Amino acid sequence: MIRQAHHEGIVIGLDVGTTKVCAVVGEMVKDELEIMGIGTSASTGLRKGVVMNIESTVESIKKAVKATESSTGVEISAVYLGITGSHVKGFDSHGAVGIRGREVTYLDIDNVIDSAKAVYIPLNREVLHVIPAGYALDGRNSIMDPVGMTGERLEAKVHILTGSVIAIQDLLTCCEQAGLEVIDIVFEPIASAEAVLTDKEKEQGVVMIDIGGGTTDVILYKNGCLRHEVVLAVGGNHFTNDIAVGLRISVAEAERIKKAYGSAIECIENGEDRIQQEQTTRVHHECLAEIIQPRAEELFHFIKDKLVSCSKCDSVSNIVLTGGGSLLNGLDSVAEEVLGLPVRIGFPNKIKKCKGNINNPMYATGVGLTLYGFAAEANRVIYPDAFEGTFTGVFGKMREWVAGILHKKGVLYVI
Repeated sequence: MIRQAHHEGIVIGLDVGTTKVCAVVGEMVKDELEIMGIGTSASTGLRKGVVMNIESTVESIKKAVKATESSTGVEISAVYLGITGSHVKGFDSHGAVGIRGREVTYLDIDNVIDSAKAVYIPLNREVLHVIPAGYALDGRNSIMDPVGMTGERLEAKVHILTGSVIAIQDLLTCCEQAGLEVIDIVFEPIASAEAVLTDKEKEQGVVMIDIGGGTTDVILYKNGCLRHEVVLAVGGNHFTNDIAVGLRISVAEAERIKKAYGSAIECIENGEDRIQQEQTTRVHHECLAEIIQPRAEELFHFIKDKLVSCSKCDSVSNIVLTGGGSLLNGLDSVAEEVLGLPVRIGFPNKIKKCKGNINNPMYATGVGLTLYGFAAEANRVIYPDAFEGTFTGVFGKMREWVAGILHKKGVLYVI
């Protein structure tokens, strides 16, 4: 029996990536999220996280949705959509309101957030998230929840994420043409972080590195708040292309070899093993490591430079790698050596009940999107009226054709 997703407490996360489109169906059962199933398809219309061919992207989305509907029996009509790409940028802002010696209310929080986000945003950019990073009340700093406290002046620090209007519009167009309503758009590393990071890690200081096919998303948390993010236009495809060039083989064959035998470090135990290619050529494992390792070191040195330049990484305790690219053998060892911090692979294992094998880093974003949607559907959205009026300029003109994107007045503030 086909079930209607939108009316039965079912949440769908849609991860439209450079190499794959992934749809994850979650169901709320007794205030817990259970994964019903997952569907994927090859992604052919994106490059480095940005839509380059709408028709191809629409077909990829349709195939992933159809596969998910077949495996779950759920008719998918509305999704929480992930977005990434180097066009996504963040900046800090500050706001303040007077409260005249009374107790702080949620309306005051709403007003101080409005004050903090009242900054100039270019017409070619759109706000994705406004994320509180702490409050101050009459000089008392680093307050995470001031509701119920008494004071005269309430201040808020926020981190605002914006994206290219054109990139957002193209992705929304693809979903609309695929017959999907977009409930909310979520910056993908925020979703991935919800799936693989612990609250303790976010509090102590952690950098999550989500390595996809066309991009690598880097996000830093400290004291439970998002502090910094950067999207690099480098991903697993670059390792594949290096192998294809180095071994003079097709990209498809290089991808197969990378997944089956690739390593970012020399494999000592199997150093004499050889790889049988379709072209009947034999290549040592060490040869693959010699190709992959320099690219891996380059990637992590680049990430290190970005973190050092933001001056927020001094108190980071560990690194978490996730995404399909993190499955490359030895990549965590290279990251640990270059970044000088403990490294672990992040698996989306927060959900106790699930059908199918979703406990895989490549599904971190999709699972995280369902967790995000679950929080919203369970009325855990903080300051629900703060979304009012945030879509302006070019994006405001898209209201009529983006069915549903504005019907849910609220934005999930990740604290």
